[in-house]
Amino acid sequence: MPTLYQTFLKHDIGHLRIVADLWGLELESQDLDSAAEELSASLLDLEAVTETIDILSPEARAALDAILAGNGKMEWAAFTRAHGDIRGMGAAKRDRERPHLKPSSPAEHLFYRGLLAKAFFDSSKGSQEFAYIPDDLLEVIEMLAAEETDDPQPSAAPRGEPIGRPATPVEKAFEIPATDHILDDATTHLAALRIGDESKAHLKHGLQELLTASNLIKKDTLQPEAVKAFLGASRVEALNILYKAWFESNIFDELRLIPGIICEGEWSNQPQVTREFLMNLVNDIPQDKWWSLPAFLRDIKTKYPDFQRPAGDYDSWFIKRESDGQYLRGFAYWDQVDGALVKYFIQTLHWLGKVDLASPEEGKEFTAFRVNGLKVEGLKVEGKIIVSSNGRITISRFFSRAVRYQLARFCEWDEEKGGEYIYHVSAQSLKHANEQGLKAEQLLALLVKYTNGNVPPALVKALKRWDTNGIEARVESLLLLRVTKPEIMEEIRKSKAGKYLGEVLSPTAVIVKSGAIQKVMAELAELGLLAEVKE
Repeated sequence: MPTLYQTFLKHDIGHLRIVADLWGLELESQDLDSAAEELSASLLDLEAVTETIDILSPEARAALDAILAGNGKMEWAAFTRAHGDIRGMGAAKRDRERPHLKPSSPAEHLFYRGLLAKAFFDSSKGSQEFAYIPDDLLEVIEMLAAEETDDPQPSAAPRGEPIGRPATPVEKAFEIPATDHILDDATTHLAALRIGDESKAHLKHGLQELLTASNLIKKDTLQPEAVKAFLGASRVEALNILYKAWFESNIFDELRLIPGIICEGEWSNQPQVTREFLMNLVNDIPQDKWWSLPAFLRDIKTKYPDFQRPAGDYDSWFIKRESDGQYLRGFAYWDQVDGALVKYFIQTLHWLGKVDLASPEEGKEFTAFRVNGLKVEGLKVEGKIIVSSNGRITISRFFSRAVRYQLARFCEWDEEKGGEYIYHVSAQSLKHANEQGLKAEQLLALLVKYTNGNVPPALVKALKRWDTNGIEARVESLLLLRVTKPEIMEEIRKSKAGKYLGEVLSPTAVIVKSGAIQKVMAELAELGLLAEVKE
């Protein structure tokens, strides 16, 4: 950070005379450079610094302590929200109104005493404006603080101490343990994309984005080698693949995935930088201890409100509430945007098996979390696959995900029940598989291999006949025209209605072509025949 001398060079000599006067000094130099050098040397006197700090108002001392807690600097937007701003005025207006005699805020109180300055510095969020204490003056103040506490270390914010507090019994009443179900959801989603039926995809919020961040999907297209490696990995390894990809990703953007809000415009944020900051806060929380979400959010809002906002800017991001279109601009909407992001971040950690959640009662929003992580090493990974003679296949979620992915390409999908996925083989599913270049004999080989040959003979026969003969039986829903006498049927077939009739089933029954029922009814009326329609 700049020194006192460098800081004073940014002001006019009138400002330096004000600082000197408030320190009880007389400035003899007449030019800015000499005056800056003279005043800087005087302000670094240990006794003078002690006296000046001792007579600060409580509010000004609190503002100074806030900057000290940040090792001598603090984001300007956050500082002014807590300790007020500095009125902008030129030299003439300043000399006329003399704001240093009646400062409007603790910030002004420090500013006109040379204890506070502001400048732009590089940060993890880019160039940002900071409140700061000049570097050489900071050393003197920290030396005084160390002497007061007999502590050789400078007075600074404690590092590694968790923010928030432990959860109350009510906040952690209903526990929601972490699971690794995301692996099963991902397998389902990938299989749906593979067969080209997105209606079957698992619609968990953010899953498509996570799989894209993991390089399993690129522009809605599966990446075969990456998918093969993911499905073939153990559950522990696969979970780590997703977690690592999420944590390091710049394209997975929690802010744009928060339910209930819509981000508009061309502005950009830094999701990976924000994620790393929040993870550091989470990592400070004791392992296996339930922690209060409301208290965690409150302390972030108090201590690190601008954790995702470059330069504390709450106006340039166009974010609106989905329910009513209300734009959520300004610090007043911190809870609805920034607070909601923190909650979504913790929810994502739960989704990835890293934290448990808890709520006051079942069905309520979570109010506590526990940094625990899923003990995937202890999960049973054995599963089984059961094949019935009618073509029904039941496969445990703990069975090989690669096998389930392959089976899904040959079958119709039924509902998942109790951790088991249910499929069934049908003529339609085999026809669809054939269109993708798959054969029924491949399905049979897959089933034989993973059931140790325990495939019902009826299904073996059906799959072999399918490869040889294709569809040998068909069940259809047809419209049937039935009359009481063969002569009436003959009359109808010779009329204009005849072109709408299909296969003759008997002297008094014929199939009506698809979509032609109304035309047939009209032609029958022309013949003087009033027909009834039975469902």
